[in-house]
Amino acid sequence: MSKLDESSIIKIFQKKLGNKNFDDVEIFKANKPNVIAKTDTLVESTDIPPKMKLSDAARKSVVACVSDFVAKGIKPQYGIISVNFPSNISRSKVEDAASGFRKACKEFGIDILGGDTNAGREIVFNVCLFGGSEGIVSRRGSKNKDLIFATGPFGYTAAGLGILLQKKSGNRDFIKKAVQSVMHPKPRVNFGIRNKKYFSSSMDSSDGLSTTLNEMAKQSKKKFVITNSPHKKDLENHAKNQKKLDDLVFHGGEEYEFVFTVNPKYKQTILKNAKSLRTPIIEIGHVTAGKGVVLQREDKEIILKDAGWKHFR
Repeated sequence: MSKLDESSIIKIFQKKLGNKNFDDVEIFKANKPNVIAKTDTLVESTDIPPKMKLSDAARKSVVACVSDFVAKGIKPQYGIISVNFPSNISRSKVEDAASGFRKACKEFGIDILGGDTNAGREIVFNVCLFGGSEGIVSRRGSKNKDLIFATGPFGYTAAGLGILLQKKSGNRDFIKKAVQSVMHPKPRVNFGIRNKKYFSSSMDSSDGLSTTLNEMAKQSKKKFVITNSPHKKDLENHAKNQKKLDDLVFHGGEEYEFVFTVNPKYKQTILKNAKSLRTPIIEIGHVTAGKGVVLQREDKEIILKDAGWKHFR
């Protein structure tokens, strides 16, 4: 019997629940406007690296949902939070977690409606957020000749996790920046909401840029040609070789950025909006007929496989 991975488990649920393509947030009719919902789970053993405070972990569990919302151009308004703590957890740790949730909800303007508390072997946070909108930007709307953009840059979180988990060394300023990207991610809230009407497709990138690009290309039934890697020079210096650099940029994950496609006629508009909102965006490629994702380097096309984060892999 073959070992199940995350994709296999998702497909089982899709088949059982009669939904061929789940998206980052789900939409259902309650009244006008539609209710938009998203849930995400943070688990201590897989999602909380050494030296991360519970307040930062709690905030990050909210950020994970917020990032999916804003990639779809939606502002979350309400939330339900469930927590699981070991029976011997200290009061100070519980208060630290609660403070993190409070800080995140204040930061993003979210009212918490309630939740659940349970006891178990490790800390688990489950966050479900809700908002309202007539619709969302899907993963599958890109057209031929669309431009591909990403908020960014990428690679710092993968480097930061390597520093925290494997105690890797490096330039002091770079280490500080990389670790900070892990501890305190910043979803691009205002940019996503303001520019929603210009996006032909969009998706949160937290499972890894290669995963995001491949999923968007697959659902759009198009070929994504990547001509520009969304990273900065200090990451190149840290990586020291092309393979490691590509791993950090395309396969690391944990960036709460998002990837979006736009018709070329909207390029100047989104660049202007990005500048006014002080949101870094990077043009990374274009959409064409075909399938899959390729890196274009020196007139050669290199297939970019989906090698991002997957549970059970």
